Amino acid sequence: MKSIIIIGGGIIGLSAAYYLQKEGHQVTVIDQSNMDEGASYVNAGYLTPSHIIPLAAPGVIKQGIKWMFNPKSPLYLKPRLEMDFLKWVWAFNKSANKKHVERCIPVIRDINLLSRDLYQDIKQDEGFNFQYEKKGLLMLCQTDKMLEEENEVAHKAIEAGLPVKELSLEELYKMEPGVKMNVKGAVHYECDVHTTPGEFMSEIKSYLKQKGVIFNTNEKVEDIEVKKNEITAIKTNKQTLYADEYVLAAGSWSTLLGKKLGISIPLQAGKGYRINTEKNTGITVPAILAEAKVAVTPMHGFTRFAGTMEVAGINHTINKVRVDAIAQAANRYYPEIRIEQEEKDKAACGLRPVSPDGMPYIGRSAKCDNLTIATGHAMMGWSLGPATGKLVEEIIAGKKTSMPVDAFHPDRKF
Repeated sequence: MKSIIIIGGGIIGLSAAYYLQKEGHQVTVIDQSNMDEGASYVNAGYLTPSHIIPLAAPGVIKQGIKWMFNPKSPLYLKPRLEMDFLKWVWAFNKSANKKHVERCIPVIRDINLLSRDLYQDIKQDEGFNFQYEKKGLLMLCQTDKMLEEENEVAHKAIEAGLPVKELSLEELYKMEPGVKMNVKGAVHYECDVHTTPGEFMSEIKSYLKQKGVIFNTNEKVEDIEVKKNEITAIKTNKQTLYADEYVLAAGSWSTLLGKKLGISIPLQAGKGYRINTEKNTGITVPAILAEAKVAVTPMHGFTRFAGTMEVAGINHTINKVRVDAIAQAANRYYPEIRIEQEEKDKAACGLRPVSPDGMPYIGRSAKCDNLTIATGHAMMGWSLGPATGKLVEEIIAGKKTSMPVDAFHPDRKF
């Protein structure tokens, strides 16, 4: 049995805590927040084997530059003369090529499928009640151009062995008869699952506390002591803590902590927003509004509309223009659904840690022998939580991992 400190109490940190305590380790989770907000709570709740294309794909930076001058655009890169940001943009652009995409597709598929099934295992093994519905995911398209693009991605998914169907309007309305849609057609990924994130987070926290996992909330790591390639202690704003092993799962803050260890973890915080409506929308199948890049999820008790990738540094400022853009997109695709001002006023945001190549960091850096890094999941953090947690446990134990992890190596070059 080892003593293990996990820095970060989001979905990645809690998933690691789950699998580590299962193996008998004494686990402590430290988080600078109260652990009731952020990306793990405001995401779309998707478990997405369908999302096989990494964020670093051809044309993304070019499109991002075009959208830079549109305050309502789905992707916004705030230009700033910061070395970390400039290096990240350079590395992202370098990674955004066809060869990189083709290399990543099977890896992203496999970790998503592993994680989707692990969610179900946790639900069954622990008797949890969180929403887990396998209705798939619709890509709703308003233009012929977008429908053509989505069909191309669908063909790649089919080649990768995923069950996907192109739907006519008639087939779409048979699947989703209770809501009027202003679209030309859709693609249906049958492999996807949706959840209500707050339910899972509540259940896993309660479970871990019952199992003896220690939670230090509202506690910020301020310094890390290292000797001979090993962390010997971490200092927070409240105390000094010691452990045999450490896990860095601090999301968008991981880069700052990595610097204290002399480890480069290139990341940018990608802010996303969500709006909830408790009105009966008639929506029963999750969907992505393809042109607007807005995710729609029928959760327990409400429908969630989530979207945007705002790369503008670490901040939690709510940009009302971007919230309005999500609400307007909902109405464009579902003309009978109108999001009220009161609902927009309750919008929340979260920061997703985005690596330059669209792949997470999972593994040990050569610069620190008793640290396992688990961050950089971007928009797939919720989807990849349990798989990442299981891989972290296997890496710490020196076991054969459930899947190859070379593509996630923290020391990879860009």
